[in-house]
Amino acid sequence: MVVEFSLEKVNDVAKRLLAQAAGYQVLALQGSMGVGKTTLITAMCRELGITDTISSPTFSIINEYQKPGSSSAVYHIDLYRLQSKAEAVNAGVEDCLYNGGLSFVEWPEKFPEIFPPQTLHCKLTIVGESLRRLEIIL
Repeated sequence: MVVEFSLEKVNDVAKRLLAQAAGYQVLALQGSMGVGKTTLITAMCRELGITDTISSPTFSIINEYQKPGSSSAVYHIDLYRLQSKAEAVNAGVEDCLYNGGLSFVEWPEKFPEIFPPQTLHCKLTIVGESLRRLEIIL
């Protein structure tokens, strides 16, 4: 899947991406600073019915949200500030990725070796002032 979209259409793209990601428990989103990774993850969380405040976990590393009607959590993970695989493991990143819940991960290219084989890798790029490209990397 490759789609170009304006930021005003992020909710539509979130819905399409979630449909494409059926069967995956980890969605890894790479892209430059300010490309809209957190914005897209927020839209996907809203599409899942999450009503919690959704924010970038740059400083907390992991934000956990509850999906209504489900006992499993949704994790929003940001690897940007981490310096090593050991630091990611100590922060609990692997626990989230392998526990059966849904995980959205920003900056996955920092530690690709920690991801399960069944990870959906996506790349976001800026193609205009308010235009983005989402590409699923198979």
